[in-house]
Amino acid sequence: MKVSCLPVSLFSDIVSGKMTIGDWAREGKKAGLDAVDFSNMFLREHTPVYYRTIRQMLEQEDMSVTMMTTYPDFTHPDKQQRERELEYLAFDFAQAAQLGIKYIRVLAGQAHPGVKREDGIMWAVEYLKRACGIAAKYGVVPVYEDHAKPGAWDYIDFSHPADIFTEIYEKTEDVGLRVNFDTANIIAYGADTMEVLQKVLPRLETIHAADTSTRGTLNHCEIGKGLAPFREIFSLIKENGFDGWICIEEGSMQGMDGIEKAVRYVRKVWGEVK
Repeated sequence: MKVSCLPVSLFSDIVSGKMTIGDWAREGKKAGLDAVDFSNMFLREHTPVYYRTIRQMLEQEDMSVTMMTTYPDFTHPDKQQRERELEYLAFDFAQAAQLGIKYIRVLAGQAHPGVKREDGIMWAVEYLKRACGIAAKYGVVPVYEDHAKPGAWDYIDFSHPADIFTEIYEKTEDVGLRVNFDTANIIAYGADTMEVLQKVLPRLETIHAADTSTRGTLNHCEIGKGLAPFREIFSLIKENGFDGWICIEEGSMQGMDGIEKAVRYVRKVWGEVK
């Protein structure tokens, strides 16, 4: 098992440029991470010089990027916008390939007012399948997440309800769409984390280790201090042969201190469970 981190607590500093990608790689290594994670919002240009500079920053710290989170909105009621969203995601696949990033977190889309359940599922399945074909050309792996709501969106995730998430999961089986299982978002919806995890185990690729202090709504807290059943989760995935990346989603707003505590906690619990 290896550990990376999506530094939600540091998003504003990184996006604003107050903290460089080189700074994040350096601090992440000090915190005990094997690699770091990006949001696509971290990348500010798409020139050869810029990408080379990013790679040099990472290489200087002997670090790499495991996952980049993206925010495709495949449930938008306007078909032209859905097509745009696919083009945006294709660009993110290209950026990831340029930077040596293996995993790309993908989503179904927003719960736009007025979009019917059956339409949203149909659109999400169609575009996620098409995205898988594009990803294969670039040699990157899209991972579909049980998601809540990012700051980049106006509405919650269309597939935040666990039953919609699992239905989209089942309907993308033929293209082998892999899963990034978030340990907090099912709780934030009010459903049973372990029940949903059991259903997606066959295509589990990565874990987003996140925590929430409340059930029924997402309130990021220090990893291990909330409601996420990490021991049960780690035990189950270990029993099923998982030994991949645990990507911490650290949003306690404690800065690097929160990230360091999260890394220690995840490694400790992983080492203790059988």
